[in-house]
Amino acid sequence: MHDLVLRAGTLVDGTGAPARTADVAIDGGIVTEIGRVGRGRREIDADGALVTPGFVDVHTHFDGQATWDPFLTPSCWHGVTTAVLGNCGVGFAPADPTRHEWLIGLMEGVEDIPGAALHEGMNFDWEHFPEYLDALDRMPRAISLGAQVPHGAVRAYVMGERGARNEASTAADIEAMAAIVTDALRAGALGFSTSRTLGHRAIDGEPVPGTFAAEDELFAIGRAMAEAGHGVFELAPAGTGGEAAGDPADAHETEIDWIVRLAEATGVPVTFLVMQSHVAPDRWRYQLDAARRARAAGIPVHPQVASRCFGMLVGHQSRANPFRTRPTYATLLDLPFADRIARLRDPEVRARILAEAPPPPTPGTMSAQMQSSMFAALYPLGDPLDYEPAADAGLRAIAEREGRSVEEVAYDLMLADDGRALLLYPLLNYGGGSYDALHEMITDPATIQGLGDGGAHCGIVCDASMTTYLLSHWVRDRSRGPRIDLEFAVRRLTADPARLYGLHDRGVLAPGHVGDVNVIDFERLGLVAPEMVFDLPAGAGRMIQRSTGYLATVVGGETVVEAGECTGAQPGRLLRGPQAAPDA
Repeated sequence: MHDLVLRAGTLVDGTGAPARTADVAIDGGIVTEIGRVGRGRREIDADGALVTPGFVDVHTHFDGQATWDPFLTPSCWHGVTTAVLGNCGVGFAPADPTRHEWLIGLMEGVEDIPGAALHEGMNFDWEHFPEYLDALDRMPRAISLGAQVPHGAVRAYVMGERGARNEASTAADIEAMAAIVTDALRAGALGFSTSRTLGHRAIDGEPVPGTFAAEDELFAIGRAMAEAGHGVFELAPAGTGGEAAGDPADAHETEIDWIVRLAEATGVPVTFLVMQSHVAPDRWRYQLDAARRARAAGIPVHPQVASRCFGMLVGHQSRANPFRTRPTYATLLDLPFADRIARLRDPEVRARILAEAPPPPTPGTMSAQMQSSMFAALYPLGDPLDYEPAADAGLRAIAEREGRSVEEVAYDLMLADDGRALLLYPLLNYGGGSYDALHEMITDPATIQGLGDGGAHCGIVCDASMTTYLLSHWVRDRSRGPRIDLEFAVRRLTADPARLYGLHDRGVLAPGHVGDVNVIDFERLGLVAPEMVFDLPAGAGRMIQRSTGYLATVVGGETVVEAGECTGAQPGRLLRGPQAAPDA
């Protein structure tokens, strides 16, 4: 008798093979049999449901949350059974005992994770990266995770204030940084990450350490990774944020050049973020063309793409609210949410706020010009949620049709749903008012899926739901352009990212692989409206998004999420380094 049997589901096994009806048996946390199998001590009736491998999300920022939250919500609500943290050059190890505050400010500035939550939630019972892995390993958890060593923390640990302020490194600095990366990889890190976009800044406005690192520093770290024998080099290259972030106009050319040369010289897989800019909507093609040529020559470069636009959700729940700096609105900010919304409905209050100009910008706030351009680029998120709205669905078009200003339209729409309505502000991946370019990125064999940012951007968006969106929107719902095949989408979420990071024991449902499984009611699969909750340490807030349609998420043969709720089971573990294939 098997420990667990998933009975008579439509199996999409992660390899890209056609879906088929089959049972899946799991024993001791491992898939042991697929086909028609015997009875199980526990059984899940999967008849009529999809059965897929658990999703592998290689781009999260749970570096702090993983030290206090065993469930890693919201990612576990979206089918993720393995998460990789430590992306974009930010993280909490190595940690000089005198620089904890600075590391928190770096993460808060770059990834919008409340500093109060990080202060309250982490105890920093580590200094070196191997000790951080030990701390993660000690904590029981629902889903499995792996960690990358972040350039920002490494540079600041070795160089102190010189590193934090992006001064040039010496030969001795570089040698010390390479040694830290080697030690981290040998202790079980899955890779190394860095950021070079000027859109990534610490809370004090300083670019992430490593933003301007010279090639001798980057290549020395790449060689150290090669000597360690494993690891992915992940980066947010200059140009990722576009000119609006301050990145050079030619960054897409200069960055892909050294990326390819580093991957060629070291043999280390490099994954780099690619997004479509509104300013130069075809620039991403240059990067993908270069990646295709490199891959044809056997050079391991992997452009990493999202499954929807990158931007913000604007509303009274969100920190992204262009009215909040206006004097009358500012007087209402301390009111309980319901009371604030009631006051905002008052016609006199409405008239005053709409008549007021925003104050002069301060660091971290938007100018009047930026606010005006934001209003004109907003779209109702709607019900059902629409992350790919038509161009004529925007506030600018609504205002023109109704003879009102975009500010008036925004004000009234934001008061819907008891003040919880949200407006979509797409910044990247939405050129031309559609996802046609994004479709090309997703379906390109050179790319991998990522950019969900689980745990990050707490005040303005929740993109950890991109896994659910890929299946529901791109496979089933999209009406404004081509869709993608189910089997392809599942492979994008499972086997492809697992193989990139050397996690050969997962991402596929086959005998010998880990028993990480999703059971999905595909017709019901979807997203619930995002909402702000205050469940982080110190009562700090975050934007979360739940899902519908996941009947069960199984990790190592144990159900960790059932009908959208965590069961309390904690079979997950820290993954130290590459995981061998079952037949290895």
